Amino acid sequence: MVDFNLVQKSNNQAIDEDRFKKMVAERAYCKSEKRGFVDGHEMEDWLEAEWEIKNQYFYWSQEC
Repeated sequence: MVDFNLVQKSNNQAIDEDRFKKMVAERAYCKSEKRGFVDGHEMEDWLEAEWEIKNQYFYWSQEC
């Protein structure tokens, strides 16, 4: 479970929870598809996708 209080932009606006979940679901699906939808990696795909989306979000939300 993601603590959305920790996933914030530098200007203190929290990321939209629904949008975040949708982005993670799409990324996790792509990971599974790339593997040929082999069972047993669902949690791994989801957690990796969460980590990637959070890091990407922080990178793009940084002020110059």
